[in-house]
Amino acid sequence: MEEHNTLRQLFPGLEEELYNEIDQHGEVRQVPAGITLLRKGQTIRSTMLILEGIVKLYQEDEEGDEFFMYYIEPGEACAVSMVCTYRQENSQVLAKAMTDVTVLTIPIQYMDEWLGKYKSWHYFVLRTWRSRYEELLNTINAIAFKNMDERLEFYIKGQVEKLGRHIKLTHQEIATDLNSSREVISRLMKKMEKDGWLIIHRNSFEWIKP
Repeated sequence: MEEHNTLRQLFPGLEEELYNEIDQHGEVRQVPAGITLLRKGQTIRSTMLILEGIVKLYQEDEEGDEFFMYYIEPGEACAVSMVCTYRQENSQVLAKAMTDVTVLTIPIQYMDEWLGKYKSWHYFVLRTWRSRYEELLNTINAIAFKNMDERLEFYIKGQVEKLGRHIKLTHQEIATDLNSSREVISRLMKKMEKDGWLIIHRNSFEWIKP
């Protein structure tokens, strides 16, 4: 009953019959922070709805280098898994649990059925795709038109918005997300600290700029 109420709160506006089907066919999973939920090349057999926690999506190149794309939060779904299940393709991204996460997985066979059967699910899928597309445009805009110091500020503000002012990330992890070097990120963050924007701790930092 508690999970049913959580589903209604986080994903409002679905038909009553659809809520019942999600309850019947969906599987709730508890995923500890740091665990990879989705790997590049993995065959996707279900889509994911986030009930609790934050999931981080990366693009991964052939050498294994990662580039941050966007977050998925409670009340949102993994657009990549939706697209891949619909087209029966393998994943091209990497997804990791940034915090302890509760996900609701829905098997692939119900995707086509619900798109045609439930108008609310059809609109939910479209909204999910549009939201992720807009986030990707913001990321591309930061890469194409901003200097690294501007990109770092944009990135950190995004982290603070999702995770709070105390961020447990190393300079190397930030450099990996931004496809930069640890030396460059360390230099820019030390400048931010000097300017009174943040306080650097070991393997973390605290954002103090209003």
